[in-house]
Amino acid sequence: MDEVMGKDRGKIAHLFEGCQAALVWSCLQNCMGRAWADRLDYPEAAQIIVGDFCFFAGKANEALVKNIPVDFMSDEVLMVPQNESWEFLIRKIYGTAARGFARYAIKKEGDIFDRARLKRFVDKVSDLYCLKEIDRELYHKVLQHEWSKDFCALYKNYEDYRMHGLGYVALYRGEPVSGASAYGYYRSGIEIEVDTKTGYRRQGLAAACAARLILECLSRNIYPSWDAHSLQSAGLAQKLGYHADRPYDTYAVKIKKSSASNRTPIE
Repeated sequence: MDEVMGKDRGKIAHLFEGCQAALVWSCLQNCMGRAWADRLDYPEAAQIIVGDFCFFAGKANEALVKNIPVDFMSDEVLMVPQNESWEFLIRKIYGTAARGFARYAIKKEGDIFDRARLKRFVDKVSDLYCLKEIDRELYHKVLQHEWSKDFCALYKNYEDYRMHGLGYVALYRGEPVSGASAYGYYRSGIEIEVDTKTGYRRQGLAAACAARLILECLSRNIYPSWDAHSLQSAGLAQKLGYHADRPYDTYAVKIKKSSASNRTPIE
């Protein structure tokens, strides 16, 4: 097993052919994340990790499924198998530590958004709240809270976020209570992360923040990719103008730190 760096990532691109996951594109384009392969010369299997997500492609490989780097930040990794062979290995290796569930892919389509409709979502927000782009101060604020940290967590610092990311939050008395931001980015787009603090949901804040972010993406000619973690997220995406693609299998694997070169599943 070898880590795949820089231009060598082109050698594993064919294994992910047809994959529409923005985070996979992000890694293959050397924007974010890390990659491994069974070997560097003529690889037959590959693994990509970006943030909490881990994607597998090619011929199912046990060493790659076991590979969770010691510097992986979360206590749970979201594994996305390319097919049933990878899925079998995930269940075999991690057993009860792996919880299977469905995520929902959203189609990437050009020129589908109704700007006037998106603006109406923004305009519906109560005067109690203020929508604001994530600046330096808000960047540090959202990182302080569990519900909002993923808005900016994958960026090295604010300058990195300012250059490659983009996001909006709804403020209540100066504090973020909802938002939509670039979880990750690739050369021509971003992957949208949306969340709202408990107690402020069902007020249209997530829709407003996401609509404002989509509008800004359109003005900058970058694509606002959406991948839904739940049916509720898929429903919000469709309300904003996206179209559903398909559900796909994902495994949330609980892990703990180990002194070895990879992590150990929690039994």
